Amino acid sequence: MVKNVKKASFLRLIPGLLLCFIVMMAGIIGADWIGAALRAAAILPEGGASPISGIFVAIVLGILIRNTIGLPDAFAKGISFALKYALRAGIILLGLRLSMTEALKLGAWGLPLIVACISVGLFVTLFFTAKMNQSKRLGTLIATGTGICGVTAIMATAPVIKAKENEISYAVANITIFGLLGMLFYPYLANAFFADEPIKAGLFLGTAIHDTAQVTGAALIYDQLYNSSTVVDVATITKLTRNVFIIAVIPFVSFLFYRNNRENGQAAQLPKWYKLFPLFILGFLLLSLLRTIGDSTVASSGLAFGLFDPAAWEGFYSFWSSFGSTYMLGLAMAAVGLGTNLKVFKGMGIKPFYIGFIAAISVGMVSLLLISLFGGFISV
Repeated sequence: MVKNVKKASFLRLIPGLLLCFIVMMAGIIGADWIGAALRAAAILPEGGASPISGIFVAIVLGILIRNTIGLPDAFAKGISFALKYALRAGIILLGLRLSMTEALKLGAWGLPLIVACISVGLFVTLFFTAKMNQSKRLGTLIATGTGICGVTAIMATAPVIKAKENEISYAVANITIFGLLGMLFYPYLANAFFADEPIKAGLFLGTAIHDTAQVTGAALIYDQLYNSSTVVDVATITKLTRNVFIIAVIPFVSFLFYRNNRENGQAAQLPKWYKLFPLFILGFLLLSLLRTIGDSTVASSGLAFGLFDPAAWEGFYSFWSSFGSTYMLGLAMAAVGLGTNLKVFKGMGIKPFYIGFIAAISVGMVSLLLISLFGGFISV
């Protein structure tokens, strides 16, 4: 009897999960087409990845399906399952992308600079969210996306603060648009300020642009324009170091969100500390430590954990981190789009985009200033 109930529950998941999978694959293919079109137009260099992620395209496709064709109730269970569990699995697997030894390469000057830029992104966004009387949940999502690592940070924060699908979609669109603009224009700005100083240029691109794919695209554009592969390396290390701070920032901004709600009489008490530091972030941290130890043992003995040669170890973490970022998060984002009714955007207006714009400009200005003052102390 119990087995039959479980089987029936599983079968109810299939239509929604299958639809999410189809939308996700269409998003991945669509993003690749966009990248190919940009390369053909010479906007991106040869070999440059699409600056529009498959995640974003999947959200847009999901929204279009939900608001044009519509969805029967039979899809609801599977969509909800993908949004909850595929999201957590994807974020956990992303930990394999981040080796903490990379952060140490920036030294005592690089880390404070990154922390300062993250802090500006967070507090400027939250300040203007309050001043413009906008949704605190939406403002918190935009803050983490601007300060840390774009879409991934938004998705990691969303379940902790119980964000709605339309708020997630709005925040992702916000981050994608301003990150894309940064990718296209910041390589020229970096050269204007830091010509013949590739470390400073790489630091600027890595701290001022939101999403990892967009940072990589900007660095490749810089390399093509000004022939500086060092910028690609420095920008990548800087961005991955920013991403590590997701471990601390997600609980912090969640605490601020709930504390502000309590002060405004919207919540009786703060959640328990472990609810501000969700288990999937702990999983992310553990896999990041696994990657760090593996890389360290490769460097010291030539074998990861004394067992795997460098090629096998790289293949392992590359496959699973890519699986998490591409497929698990892709399923979750397709579910976000499929669950978003455009009617709910009517009350949100244009102001959150103003907030995202102000935050992006603020981070860029602070990054330029601090790198101009202290970038000369940093070597990689």
